[in-house]
Order: sequence, then structure tokens, then C-alpha cells
Amino acid sequence: MRGGFRKGMGLSPKKLNLMMKQMGISVEELSDVEEVVIKTADAELVFEDAVVTVMDAPGSKMYQITGTPVKRSKSESEPGAEPVVSISPEDVEIVMEKAGCSEAEAKATLTETKGDLAEAISRLCEVE
Repeated sequence: MRGGFRKGMGLSPKKLNLMMKQMGISVEELSDVEEVVIKTADAELVFEDAVVTVMDAPGSKMYQITGTPVKRSKSESEPGAEPVVSISPEDVEIVMEKAGCSEAEAKATLTETKGDLAEAISRLCEVE
């Protein structure tokens, strides 16, 4: 039997490159890739040591990523950054009323407790 991609009897890399060039396919590695992030519904795959190869064929481009991904949840998406907590004016008023504190104290405590009303009120009542 001749040809094919069997072990020890395949195409040489030189011959494979020649065939790809004849079909209009080029392959190149992207330089200076710092990070590749793949976002899914509930997590992100982050390749910090990625090697990215682009195969350009007529009508399409394919990207191949080689590396070791680190899986992180969406809330950890930015290193060192806390997730953004949305605090409504109603929540601030409830905390102010129940704990008897100022608006600034209520907002600060709600931010610390990531919007947890009960925890914020509890902390403010302990201080007094």
C-alpha cells in the first residue's frame, strides 16, 4: 500500500506544505499572544500561555489554540477586581431606617456585604 498517513509511511512535512500551498492554504503562528479567553455561559477558559496558529483557507480562517487553560467563574473574570454590586436606593433606605445610620454608612456597608441587607443591618447594629 502506498501513500496515506500511516505511521512511518506518511507524507513528509515538506510535501504536505507543498500540497497545502497548491490548495491555497497557509498556516502561520500569531506572535505576541498574551492571553486567550473563551467565554461560556457560566465560566471562562483562560489560556495565559497560549500558542495560536491561524490556518487560512479560501473562504475561512481556523484558529488553533495550544496551551493549558485555567477555568474561572464569571465573577472572577478580572483578576483582583471585585464583582460589581448594584445597590438600589430602596435598599439604602431600608438599611438607614432599620439601623439608624447615615446614607453614606448604609451604602458603604451594603457594598462590603455585596448587597446583603440582613448582613448590612446586622453589622451596623453591632457597632452601636
